[in-house]
Amino acid sequence: MIEGYLGRESVTAGDRLTVHVSTDAARFRLRFYRLGKELEPVAETGWHPGSPHLAPPHPDGVPGRASPARGWDWPPLTLPVPESWTPGMHLVQFVEEGDDPPPLGAADIEGPAREFFVVRPRRAGARSRILYKKSTFTRHAYNRADRPGEDRGASLYDHPVYLPDGGPRGHKVSLHRPGGIIDLAYWDAPFIAWLERNDYPVEFCTDLDLHEDPELLSSYDLLLSVGHDEYWSEAMREHAERFVRDGGNIAFLSANTCWWRIHPTDRNTAFVADTDHHVGDEYPHLPATDQWWPAAPDGVGRPENSLTGVSFRNGGMWASAEGWPGDRPREGYTVQHADHWVFAGTGLRDGADGGAPDRLGAGTTLIGYECDGAAYARDEHGVARATGEDGTPASFLILGIHVLDPVHEDFHDFKWGHWNGPAREPGLTSPRAATMGLYTAGGTVFSAGTTDWPVVCGQDQDAGVVRVTRNLLDRLRHRSPRG
Repeated sequence: MIEGYLGRESVTAGDRLTVHVSTDAARFRLRFYRLGKELEPVAETGWHPGSPHLAPPHPDGVPGRASPARGWDWPPLTLPVPESWTPGMHLVQFVEEGDDPPPLGAADIEGPAREFFVVRPRRAGARSRILYKKSTFTRHAYNRADRPGEDRGASLYDHPVYLPDGGPRGHKVSLHRPGGIIDLAYWDAPFIAWLERNDYPVEFCTDLDLHEDPELLSSYDLLLSVGHDEYWSEAMREHAERFVRDGGNIAFLSANTCWWRIHPTDRNTAFVADTDHHVGDEYPHLPATDQWWPAAPDGVGRPENSLTGVSFRNGGMWASAEGWPGDRPREGYTVQHADHWVFAGTGLRDGADGGAPDRLGAGTTLIGYECDGAAYARDEHGVARATGEDGTPASFLILGIHVLDPVHEDFHDFKWGHWNGPAREPGLTSPRAATMGLYTAGGTVFSAGTTDWPVVCGQDQDAGVVRVTRNLLDRLRHRSPRG
């Protein structure tokens, strides 16, 4: 049995990468890959001495569960990253002596005994003015630190650890835990491959990079948020908002975006968030004060949709008795403003000619697995327009909408974006709807309003979604898009 984790999930070419490995084999080695059009092998180490290491027990004494709050403190192994490595998204596979698995392929990205990391260029912006941010804080919030044959259940959602005082109040999660690859395989891998197949070079960063470096975005014209991007720090928000004010563009090809605020701790190797996840049978603290949109002191008082244009509280999610990611509607987005440059070349209609409006992504699971929306009202022509009552910028233009109806309380069907949304915002009467749109305030911000945009585009499931993505990348990768 072998598993491991990284000291940090990003490294600059020419610097050093630290890995932490536990194995019951006498020796182990590491295989490295770069994720592009395919999963390309790039290097393999020699043998290193192996030794087994334990998971720290849960501090509340929960039987059979590990601690999500402590760094696991396995011995470090530090290796050089050659300057010759092409920057991008990389994987490391942990291989124990006595087991010689075949090299990983594009269909084998998900699984245990492997982790991902970003290799950044020595000069930011040297290869591309597009920066792809991997949502690593969200990855760690959901990471259960399981391994084959052992359900450790150690995450922000499973047996969390709540810190009442002595620093930021809330649930604590360490970034130094194993867990393998899950989310990268589902959301990121198909889209990264699509980008490279279609000659869109990008550079990569992690959430922690954006949190730590206030000048990071100055080297880029377009920031991409992809898939599931739920957990943001105050510094991440500040840096992204300043980027837009300075003329930078953001494409949120994601949803459930910027839903919880987090506070990095322990020299940025862990974070704390006061969320409404229960500990045992109790909620340690309600209302949860690290939700972005509610007014202080019961929340942060900075609605996420003031940046993104949309919010999970106006959207929803699907789950299924058959398992994640569950069934979801296949109607796609009803198109509005088909003459907008976003729809150029798609041939889609909005019904202004008297016919029925077309639907973007019809026949695919574009809407979901989680989706965000804006409060809206329909004008005399039936066109949905953002009201701004929820914090969405007044200039936000709704380009596609899917009303989430009917609403069910059963988790195995559609449910509201969050159980406390209607309770904490009873005055908001707008129907819940997945919403695609954009606004300009210095730079332009586009929101897809769904986690699964990169899946539909990356797998070429819908020609309209692919063309819209091309239009966005072609236009927004320059700081001053044409008017």
